[in-house]
Amino acid sequence: MNKKIYLKVNTDLTASPQVLSWFEQMNQPPIPDQQIWWQCQTLLIEGFTNIVEHAHKNLPIETPIEMEAVRFNQYIEIRILSKGEPFDLEQQLQQTSEFEENEQERGRGLKIMSAIADKLSYERTEDNRYCLFINKYYC
Repeated sequence: MNKKIYLKVNTDLTASPQVLSWFEQMNQPPIPDQQIWWQCQTLLIEGFTNIVEHAHKNLPIETPIEMEAVRFNQYIEIRILSKGEPFDLEQQLQQTSEFEENEQERGRGLKIMSAIADKLSYERTEDNRYCLFINKYYC
């Protein structure tokens, strides 16, 4: 079973409910483990929020963020395409304190994503955008 969905929204956190509503299609038929489905939703919304607040922080609200999700037999892949500045995900993860030591309001999202994703990357695409790639197994 392969199911692929696509969404394009503005760089605007108020689009978060629309993003989650769109992603609900990936849970048909429902993923047996509700906690894994919750983790998939968390990965998507943390990724979207990071793009809006960091990668696109100096760009107009009309700047599109494109999302693609694909459900395979055992895992879900999420791609969030942005036009922001270069960002070294691995370096940022190494520099961010662990949850227990992190008293800051900010900076925990990447650690959360890293902890629950099976694969997480942020790489430049051929068309000079950046792709936040998230992979999560559910079987």
